[in-house]
Parts: sequence; C-alpha cells; structure tokens
Amino acid sequence: MKRVLLFTVLMVMLVNVTCWAQMGNTAALSPSVAGTVHPNPYNFPGRQFPRIEADNKVTFQFSAPDAEKVQVAIAGTGQDMTKGENGVWTYTTPQAQDLGYHNYWMVVDGAVVVDPYVETFIGYSHMCNGFEVADPDGGFYEMKQDVPHGNVLIKNYYAKSISQWRQIYVYTPPQYDKDTTTRYPVLYLQHGGGEDQRVWIEMGRTNLILDNLLAENKCKPFIVVMETSAVGGAGGMRRGGAGMMGGGRGGRGAAAPAAPGVPGAAMAPAGGAGRGAGAGRGAGAGRGMGGGMMGGMFGGGGEPGGAYGQLMVNDLIPWVDANFRTLSDQPNRAMAGLSMGSMQTRTVTLAFPDKFAYIGLFSGSTISMTDVENTEGFKDKFKLVFMSFGSREGGASRIKPAADALNEAGIKAVSYVSPLTAHEFQTWRRSLREYSMLLFKD
Repeated sequence: MKRVLLFTVLMVMLVNVTCWAQMGNTAALSPSVAGTVHPNPYNFPGRQFPRIEADNKVTFQFSAPDAEKVQVAIAGTGQDMTKGENGVWTYTTPQAQDLGYHNYWMVVDGAVVVDPYVETFIGYSHMCNGFEVADPDGGFYEMKQDVPHGNVLIKNYYAKSISQWRQIYVYTPPQYDKDTTTRYPVLYLQHGGGEDQRVWIEMGRTNLILDNLLAENKCKPFIVVMETSAVGGAGGMRRGGAGMMGGGRGGRGAAAPAAPGVPGAAMAPAGGAGRGAGAGRGAGAGRGMGGGMMGGMFGGGGEPGGAYGQLMVNDLIPWVDANFRTLSDQPNRAMAGLSMGSMQTRTVTLAFPDKFAYIGLFSGSTISMTDVENTEGFKDKFKLVFMSFGSREGGASRIKPAADALNEAGIKAVSYVSPLTAHEFQTWRRSLREYSMLLFKD
C-alpha cells in the first residue's frame, strides 16, 4: 500500500502543471576556470571528456570499439575522430572554440547518437550534447550565492483558438512572491529554428542573467514568457519547431551534409564552432504598422502576425495576463527572439503595434526606414527597436546603419554587435543582457 501511495504521489508531481527551478541546468559555469584545463561543465560527475584545454581547444572522446567510423559534429559540422587501441575514439579541435555554449553530437557509422555521459539539449530539431568554453567576462550569467533568485515556472494552458494544450516557461523576478500586490511588465521571448521553449533557460540562462542584473540595479524587474513557436500539427505542446528557416539550429539555411548522418551540416567551417553567416532579413514581413504577413512561414496563411501572432493575441497574452500579476497595457509589453524568433518578433510586433512597445531582434531581422510608412505613428507606438548580431555573422554590418537611420527620424533604436561570436548562444546571452537593461524605463 505504501508503495502504491508513493507511486501515486510521484506521478502527481510529474504531471503537475507547475514546477519551480532556479536555473535550467545544474552546470556551474564559472569565469574562474577560463584559461585552465577542466572538464566540460555539462559532463556527468567524474567524466573528464569533453575536456576544455587551457587554450580553449576542446578534446572529445567516445567509446565505440566495433565502429568503423566515428565523427563528432560540432555545431553541425562533422569531424573525423581517431580510434585508439582500446576502442576509444579521440578528437581535439585544431582551433580554439568561441566562448560560450555550443551544441555537438556523435555520428557512429552514419548513425546520429548523443554522448551518453553529457547533458543533452534540444537544437537542430533533435537532441544534442553541449559543451561550454568559459568566458572571463561571463559572470553576468553565473549562478551567484549572494544574489536573490527568481523562479522559472512550467505552465500548461489551453489555447482555445486551436484546441490544443501548450506549454510555456515563465520567469518571475525575485520580488514577485514577496510583494503580492506589485504588477510587472512582460517580455515574450522566442527561440530559434529547431528549438523550443526550454532553450532560453537551459542554454540562454535567462533567469540568471536577469537575477544578476536586478541585483546590480541595472534593469527593471519584469516577467519573461517563453513558448514554442510551432502552431498546429500533432499536438501544440510538441518539442521544438521543425527548423522553420532550414534544417539547422537557430534558423540557418539548409545545406548538404558535410558527412553522412550529420543533419544540417556544412554550417560552420572545420574546427570552428558555428562561425557561419547569420540568417537573412525577414523579407516579406510587411511594412509600416499592421503589416507582418508571414503567416505561411510561421504556420498558417494570411492573418496579420501569422499563425503564431494570432495565437499570442487570442490565447497566450490573455492567459498570461489572467494568471500572473502583469501590467497588461501596451507600454509594458515587449517581444524579442533569436534568429527565426527575431523574424517572428518582427512579424508580430509590426502587425500588432497596439500590443507591444519594445522590439528585440537578435541575429535575424532588421527594421529600417523602408519598413516605416508612418514615422510619427511608429514613433508614438514603439519605444525601442533593438537589433543585434555576433561579429562573426554576416548581418553584423547592417544593423548600425539601420539603427542610425531610425534614430535620425526620431525613432529610438539601438544596435549591438557581440564581439568574436557567431550564430550561437553567447551572442544571444549578451544580446539579452543589453536589451534587458533598456526595457520598461520610459
């Protein structure tokens, strides 16, 4: 009887629609290990590989005694490993890897598999392993003992307009549970292609970035809502979109595999960690205010804001406002996204200027004066247009001229280029930090 009762309690805990966490994973990312030899922070306890070398090269090992060929695919590009006499395959990157988080997986005789002794994360429309190169200036996303921490809640809500249950992650700031009378602005934060609502916590470390900014009094407290962008299909709660902008993570274009069994490969040069060009601008997203007719790309045709914009306006935003202490007016609502999510953000915000006051475009779209038909109306509605890229991305050169032109017209715009990063999460962690410090201050 006791066993039955224990099983019942555990099942209730598993299916309960609310969970709390202080961070998306337990890996301790400390800037203090930069420049030293140390195990990857996502390794299981006692596992030494992948190993981050002192010069930021990375050594991988994988045991496959009977395999004829093993590769490690780093950010989508397969690299041949060397087999040792003990059946353990080894590979060390010839170049130092960029700072921050990177996806990788194994390809064993053409079959894509994960490293069983390393944490897995969603990316490239499948599960990947992760490794992290310590950033000496990465304290802004480090878990700190002397900093108050907010909560990450996992909630399920029913979207009536599409008759589906959907899952969201919601960050509430440390003050949220202490003063139950205060209401907060809301940021709706979108993932990239081949990802879902988990990534901004697990790899992006959104909660820790905001906890640390709040502790330093560098941003206003606000709620963050993260949801999958997929609409329709078999189950609204499915894990991850189908790589809307192509087969790769974060919306990179599809390419022929560099090696058998490496999905979405040829996205980064050998030895690099995702040093590819950024996603293209959200062409066809509509001009002015009330445009944004990218419904076909984002799951349905022709409605302003696309299928996901319609879902946000009709289901998600009303549910969030009804279930959290939000400031539910337009000046207190922002949206941002990475890669595909930036194009989605552009589409939705331009289609619904009465819903959003802040626009954040990370590694994907831009807004230029050619998109603004009514300058005074645009300036009246939108308090900020923020655009960013990594310096290794192809779009990095275009955002400053776009922002300068908007500012000359009286529209507040900010451009940010993350130094020495590509189309990966270090760019987006830094972008979120910069964007967050500008929100909800007007």
